[in-house]
Amino acid sequence: MTVAIGIKALNEAAHIDAAIGSARAALDRVGGGLVVLADSGSSDATIELAQAHPGTRIAQLADPAERSCGTGAQLAFQAASETPGVDYFYLLDGDMVLDPGFLEAGIAFLDAKPRHAAVGGRVREVNTDSIEFELRARNDRVKGSAVAGDVDRLDCGGLYRVAAVQRVGHFADRNLHAFEEYELGARLRADGWRLARIDVPAVEHHGHATGGYQLMWRRLRTGYAGGPGEVIRAAWGRPHWAQVLRGFAQLRYSVIVYGWWLAMLVALAMGQGIALLAVVLLPLAFLTMRRRSLRVGIYSLVTWNVIAIGMLQGLVRARRPAGAPVAARDLSAPER
Repeated sequence: MTVAIGIKALNEAAHIDAAIGSARAALDRVGGGLVVLADSGSSDATIELAQAHPGTRIAQLADPAERSCGTGAQLAFQAASETPGVDYFYLLDGDMVLDPGFLEAGIAFLDAKPRHAAVGGRVREVNTDSIEFELRARNDRVKGSAVAGDVDRLDCGGLYRVAAVQRVGHFADRNLHAFEEYELGARLRADGWRLARIDVPAVEHHGHATGGYQLMWRRLRTGYAGGPGEVIRAAWGRPHWAQVLRGFAQLRYSVIVYGWWLAMLVALAMGQGIALLAVVLLPLAFLTMRRRSLRVGIYSLVTWNVIAIGMLQGLVRARRPAGAPVAARDLSAPER
């Protein structure tokens, strides 16, 4: 066995059968491997459905209070790497379907490119009814997963060289509520590794049906919005700090928004009503022209403000050791 697929999930009963089935089909094309479900405390039928797939290892987070995107990803890698002989690890979300041919293409790429730590492929957003995923699909066509070549992260999963991950200590920082793929990419690149996307279908992502603004509020409430600040705090004083400082777009967005807030306060304090109105409308006009839509421009402006608020939240949030073992329960079905 050389390949393990880790699936991180929370209440994914609607999609988990398809996710595990697609993982099995992809592994069959490369001679087999291990499927691991890292569950963050599902209260629906996710576990029962996963147990119906023979041979699937199921590790459930022992303490739901530790739930985060980074914890789920690290638990998946931790459970997969407990099996000797795993050379490659693919991270899949529970609402994704893996293309049956991607592992073949990904392994061939990594075998031919020894300095690349990981490779991803094209991601297709299935649900674009929400403005959040409509924007994500639009960005993908311009600069995201639709563009082949070297990248700084592998959003929506990818195939990783286990030895490269072990060199940088751990797969995902368990403190991160978001941007764990970017943080991992920064650590790998600081260690001299490269990451790439290839022009091959990788996954279909079903995403949330939740409305964009409702999803944004949930991110603020659950701590997801604090991800950018957590990334900055995790990098401070570490070898990958320069990578984050130079390439983390959320840091640039936050600095711009802080400057915007300051300009509004100055105009307000000076009693300059016209100047205040101009300062308020300028970024909205810019984003509307850039996105070619007032609706999307407003949403983008709100998103930038949420990123800036989350940056502050994440910077002051308490941290535990990033690579400490994640306590979990083994809920795998007994072998028959």
